[in-house]
Order: sequence, then structure tokens, then C-alpha cells
Amino acid sequence: MSSGGTPPGSPESRRIVLLRHAKADWPQVSDHERPLADRGRMDAPVAGRRLAQAGIAFDLALCSTATRTRETWKLVVHELPHRPRTVYEERLYEASLGELIALLNEVPDEVGDLLVIGHNPGMHALADALAGSVEGDTLSRMNRDGFPTSAYAVVGFTGSWKTLEHGSGRLLDYCTPHD
Repeated sequence: MSSGGTPPGSPESRRIVLLRHAKADWPQVSDHERPLADRGRMDAPVAGRRLAQAGIAFDLALCSTATRTRETWKLVVHELPHRPRTVYEERLYEASLGELIALLNEVPDEVGDLLVIGHNPGMHALADALAGSVEGDTLSRMNRDGFPTSAYAVVGFTGSWKTLEHGSGRLLDYCTPHD
């Protein structure tokens, strides 16, 4: 679904795109405040262009409050054909798998397609956990590559966000900046 709203509880197809932030630098700042490295500033727009080509019209973007995720989002969103509503969510930073699923369970049912800009190991673990089924060799490729910076996975599922749990999705796509 892309905008327009469907009654809460309707069994509809939804997509979650789990985007790991772009490559960060290691200056003498706290981990939360680490900015993007030069490579990250080059890779993030590439991820944005690929997301635009995928044709997903995001209804909502949830972005970690860390500097590197906010900078990644700023570069990605300029490549998208439309800017979704954005929520900067501090709970995404250092979230466990259980915390990430709980956060997704809070997403309003008016949201069809969701973009999450976060961190590893969370983004990789979440994509792996949600994938009850997989398109082709997508899962083995994702696990082999290890979910590098600026990589994203697309997970589809049917139903309410409240029902999203381990194995309830389908891993539809996985992309790295060097594919």
C-alpha cells in the first residue's frame, strides 16, 4: 500500500525496507555522534537511487537518532520521488531483535510500506528473523555478505503490524551498494 489508508486490521500486503546506515568515520566522539565517512557520503545516495528504482512509495521512515543514520537518511531521501513522514526514533539505536520487533508492532496500520534506517547487528538480525520464506538465493547472499553499510533488505508480509513476528515475512530483496 502506498498512501490512501486501508481500514485497520485489513489483511493487506506490506513491505519493510531495513537499511543499514552508510559507512561511518571514527573521530574522537561518542559512538552515537559518529558522522559519515567520505565513502558513506558516496554510498548513501546510491542506496537511495536503488530504492527509488524499486518503486516503493514509503508511507513512513523510522530513523535512529544517531548522527550517521540521520546523515544517511538525509542523503537517501533526496533520491526518492517522494518524501515520507519521518520519525527519529531513539529506540532504534542499539536495539535488540526483540526491541526492534516490538517497535514494528507499534507502527499504525495506515502504514503500508515502511523504511527503517538503523544499525547492525539489528538490521541483519531483523531481516533474517522475519524471513519465513525467501526469494531465490537472497537469504544466502545476505548471510554471505554480512549486511554491509548502505545495504538494505526488503521484507514483505500480510496483515497488521501488530501481528509481525519471527518468520511471518518473506525476504523479497537484498541489495548492497556494490551490487
